[in-house]
Amino acid sequence: MKTRKLLYLSAAFAGTLGLASCSLDEYNPGGFTMENIASNSVESYRTIVNQCYFGMERALYGCDGYMELTEAGTDLWTNAANVNSSNTQYFWYYAGAAPNLTYTNTVWNCIYDGIGSCNLAISLADRVPFETEEERNAAVAEARFMRAVYYFNAVEQFGGVTMITEPAEDMNFAPERTDPMTIYREVIIPDLEFAAQWLDRGDDATTTVPTKKSALGMLAKACLQTYEYGTTEYLQQALTTAQTLITDCENGGSQYGAYMYPTYAEVFAESNNWENKEALWKHRWHKDGSSNGNYKTNRNVEKFLCQLNHFGARVDDQATRITWEGSMQGVFMPSQYLLKLFVQDDGTLDPRFHQSFSTEWNANNNFTWDESTRENYDKDAGVVGKSIAVGDLAIKITMPQDADYQQLVSQKASLPYLLIDYADVYDDAARNVKMEYKGNVNNFRYFYPSLNKHNSGNWTVINESNKRNCNNNGTFIIRMAEIYLIAAEADIYLNGGANAAGYLNKVKQRAGAKTFSGTPTVRDVLDERGRELCGEYCRFYDLKRTGMLKNATYLNETHPDLGQYFKPEYALRPIPSNFTDVINNGASYQNPGY
Repeated sequence: MKTRKLLYLSAAFAGTLGLASCSLDEYNPGGFTMENIASNSVESYRTIVNQCYFGMERALYGCDGYMELTEAGTDLWTNAANVNSSNTQYFWYYAGAAPNLTYTNTVWNCIYDGIGSCNLAISLADRVPFETEEERNAAVAEARFMRAVYYFNAVEQFGGVTMITEPAEDMNFAPERTDPMTIYREVIIPDLEFAAQWLDRGDDATTTVPTKKSALGMLAKACLQTYEYGTTEYLQQALTTAQTLITDCENGGSQYGAYMYPTYAEVFAESNNWENKEALWKHRWHKDGSSNGNYKTNRNVEKFLCQLNHFGARVDDQATRITWEGSMQGVFMPSQYLLKLFVQDDGTLDPRFHQSFSTEWNANNNFTWDESTRENYDKDAGVVGKSIAVGDLAIKITMPQDADYQQLVSQKASLPYLLIDYADVYDDAARNVKMEYKGNVNNFRYFYPSLNKHNSGNWTVINESNKRNCNNNGTFIIRMAEIYLIAAEADIYLNGGANAAGYLNKVKQRAGAKTFSGTPTVRDVLDERGRELCGEYCRFYDLKRTGMLKNATYLNETHPDLGQYFKPEYALRPIPSNFTDVINNGASYQNPGY
């Protein structure tokens, strides 16, 4: 028997930034080591590869807080009812207060947890008794794909982080930061290229485990993102890779399985969720229960519902709280700019608006109008005593572009249900949310179009007191429509947009929207990404790549409530103080402005 260092797959990877796995000198009578697990069998090595996904499942796509890091703090969203709250670090860039230096801790830890797991799996692959090198490369490709994903998010959230590509043997209490483009050149892009070569083709049932089309999609996305750093080095690769998927999609998907649904509504139909054809990469949780003891798995469904319970015909009750229209109040309110993006040049609404946003809700509580509620919502005296029964229409939002808008607004004060006029919630002149109504608190601002892309009735009820419990639907991390938009943007940078309209219009035509004529600009593509991809983990990165996040004029034009608080340094998140406080160079390691 002898003493040796053991490598543990746990949060200890992140506890020292993954700069050292938690290595302990311990007596090991069973000879249990990761090397032995890898050498034992392909099946035992599979358990090591599976650990590569754990960091993502704990803190990234579909998890609590990650939608906020990728969509909040942008031109598209404000906090519920436009009120500063505990979400100020996400939606308002601290609203002028001192920055919170701990809210990124879980994401930071899980990213480096994941990187450590990937590095371990990659380093041990040569020990595994695979029958062929092709099988070995396919397994390594999973780990390299996931490592690229972790680093992509690390760089785009935190900037030049510490690059680690091998299991750490010792703890490093004075880590050095690596500039973003070095990480792209040496890790992110090579890992995705390797993954695109060696991953399996997979099929529509494949979930979480990436496939060839997953790698090609993420490779196109990563190559385009490098434009943020003032380089055109990877733009042609972004365009060529996107074109590869587009060609496959338009030829029936025979090589990679690339596919785009004929209609926009089919993309988010629940019947297409579990085996979504358009998703290039998706993440699903266990179909029959929770994972890792977490009663709430896919959390995205909880993020976007407006504050329905401000009206008495809607209450938080056991009967409805486990449905997506239940009582889990969301935090994402569309900005005035996001809603205006759906208004077409001819004054009509892009069809995606009413397919993407819920604007009507029925009562789940019997309700009778009284004098106080009548005053709160500026109703006529005649509504007092009128009732709304369970199942009746309780709340309806109407947009100026709706065909019956004028008629409904003229009847607003006498209708038996609560009619929310867009003009009572949003101020088009000021480009923001109205906080007052006739000199009083604006009670209408709690009700707004609610993104329904993530809604699902596929619940596993484990403990009803936990409300949502297990949402078993998948979350789409990248899908085919985005590839057309990547191609359009890359073509603008490379060719002046000669072919960009064709790519842009493929997405518009599928949606039934008015097509684009002329030569698109980057702003045109950015606007189309807002319409097509809002709420899909893209906007923070889109604004960074196109330079808009640091453009005070742009933010003040599109979202002035946010623009007043934004500082250029907030384009990067703070390195969590939980980490900087325990390293020797914490002050210099921290991002500027924090």
